[in-house]
Amino acid sequence: MRRRNPYPGLTRVIDRHGRVRWRFRMKGRPACYVHGEYGSKEFEANYDRALASQPVFPDTLNRNPHGSFSWLIEQYLRSPDFQRIGKIYRRNLAYEIERFRQEHGRRPVSGLEARHVEVLIGKKAETPAAANKLLKLIRRLCKFAIRRGIISTDPTYGIKRFATNPDGYHTWTDAEIQRYEAHHGEGSKAVLALRLMLYTGAARQDAAAMGWQNLKGDRIAYRRHKTGGEVDLPIHPDLAAVLSKVPSDQFLFLTHAGGRGYTPESFGNWFRDQCRAAGLTDCPAHGLRKAGATRLANAGATEFEIMAFLGHKTPAEAKTYTRQADRARLGDSGMRKLLSVSNSVERLDNFRNNTLNKREK
Repeated sequence: MRRRNPYPGLTRVIDRHGRVRWRFRMKGRPACYVHGEYGSKEFEANYDRALASQPVFPDTLNRNPHGSFSWLIEQYLRSPDFQRIGKIYRRNLAYEIERFRQEHGRRPVSGLEARHVEVLIGKKAETPAAANKLLKLIRRLCKFAIRRGIISTDPTYGIKRFATNPDGYHTWTDAEIQRYEAHHGEGSKAVLALRLMLYTGAARQDAAAMGWQNLKGDRIAYRRHKTGGEVDLPIHPDLAAVLSKVPSDQFLFLTHAGGRGYTPESFGNWFRDQCRAAGLTDCPAHGLRKAGATRLANAGATEFEIMAFLGHKTPAEAKTYTRQADRARLGDSGMRKLLSVSNSVERLDNFRNNTLNKREK
């Protein structure tokens, strides 16, 4: 089986002095050489910078017709609005924008009407999440166009999103977690990855970056890449059991060939493969964060405690878990009261029957 290329876009070249160099070439990205020893931390950092570099489009700013979507997109990618977005989300958003530009870049922004937007997202009706993502992207560009004076009204205003699963990503159940661990075995890297996310609330990019530097005595602490929120938790015994098997000289907990760390994307792909191997095709990595929060809520944790576990800066999302848990607890409490009343009536009926029987005798 052919080994997967750990650095997509890289090619090995020999320069005129006979030295080995690594050239980065990827569609939509500026070409460059990645410096440093292959596989080293310096090399990884330079490769990530090349991968995250600002997209380059075939049409230059001067060749794009003023007021077209290609022109608007060039303006947006150079704006502080885009540059302030987090690194990972900015990279993914750039890919979405490029796909949209390839299909609709030559069209004038001022000619876009609500009926056009409805047709565009309607083509993705079978995948509601993708349709809503496209609507969000068009709305982002239109709001930017309004601020730049290209249009005066937002053609996406009033257009309804498609109905999707209100709970978002699937939350792992206890049975699914047990099935996954039984398939891979406690000593496996797959189980280590699962428990890191389940017992720390880490997202995939956070788990991929964790190592011994995150342990302080009997606690584990990290800063979330996405929000910057700080998480500081005691180490759960089940997590401690698998961490004890990680070599002390291994900087990161989760590594692949050659001791290299995972990128968020490569880690996500690898973890998805582990789930499929266990027969779990609808269990995303993000669902483990939700499973951890759900367990805390069911144990009676407050929304502020869940907020600290998830690394959020406000308790708004944590309220979802506490409301669900409170609803279940109230339901249980109500049923106990109903059963208590039913048992009392039954005991009263038995007493009355016994009394009547004695009188008849």
